[in-house]
Amino acid sequence: MTDTTHSPRVFSGVQPTGTLHLGNYLGALRKFARLQHDHDCLFCIVDLHAITVPQEPGKLADQTRHIAAAFLAAGVEPDKALVYAQSAVPAHTELAWYFNCVARMGWLQRMTQFKDKAGKNSEAMSVGLFDYPVLQAADILAFKATHVPVGEDQKQHLELSRDIAAKFNRDFGEPAGAPDFFPLPEPLIDGPGARVMSLRDGTKKMSKSDPSDASRINLSDTPEQIAKKIRKAKTDTGGVPGEADGLEGRPDIANLVSIYAALADIPEAQVLSDHAGSQFGPFKAALAEVAVEALRPVGDLMRRYLADPDELDRIMSRSADGARALSEPVMSDVRRIIGFHGSAS
Repeated sequence: MTDTTHSPRVFSGVQPTGTLHLGNYLGALRKFARLQHDHDCLFCIVDLHAITVPQEPGKLADQTRHIAAAFLAAGVEPDKALVYAQSAVPAHTELAWYFNCVARMGWLQRMTQFKDKAGKNSEAMSVGLFDYPVLQAADILAFKATHVPVGEDQKQHLELSRDIAAKFNRDFGEPAGAPDFFPLPEPLIDGPGARVMSLRDGTKKMSKSDPSDASRINLSDTPEQIAKKIRKAKTDTGGVPGEADGLEGRPDIANLVSIYAALADIPEAQVLSDHAGSQFGPFKAALAEVAVEALRPVGDLMRRYLADPDELDRIMSRSADGARALSEPVMSDVRRIIGFHGSAS
């Protein structure tokens, strides 16, 4: 159950690596734009997480602006939600160290994402890559966030954040009420249309790290590029079925139907009914029209922001000021609870 002693607050972070695509838009950014109207929201470009693997320093700042532009173009409003760079708010790293002294090695060794990324070469990986789930916990709890939009691949890390929060509360509890100092953050589960698959392989999730640009629709793509990628999207030899049963064992067409439904904001059953028996040429043409119409304003606004990096920097700077203001009283209390010399009693 939600901890009612903490005001609802949403935190989410996106790494400034690669190019954001349709899957990010449907699975996260569009949801963020909706959440901001009913929740206190912080949307962080997690550049500290990005450097757990090698980065080109000259590109990191531009990539950070790129992600900020995508947030804003998708409808996140800087007067309603905070959009800022993680490295601009010291609470992230300070609290991460305190949590390093709370978390247990065994907890981190069970994190499957590190095993997947490191493979058989784990001893050559950076300590940061091993430890970054602790930084994720600090990202969330520096603001006492209560909810985190997550996909399947991040649920384990959110559970770790809950474990760290609970152990901190136990270890540093006070009679005055610190046993519930940190909330136990809960997931906001992805909804329909959130899981978008590759245009080249319907069994794999659309990814900004895929070497084939044709596998994804980037938010910065032009209408011509969007239409071309959809025309070339992988399909099978059949046509569009009239019912959901006809999608069984057909991941590529199921993916296109799902994308159509999500972008048109209609049920998949309606897509199938409207296009039952259609060959893929006409269906892809209809999907391209829907995609171009839905994504054109996002792409146009994103390119406009990227053409004015000074304005992006001003927006992120103001948001960072707001994030610091939210985190400072939390960190002051954390230092006092731990018992550091000089902290207010």
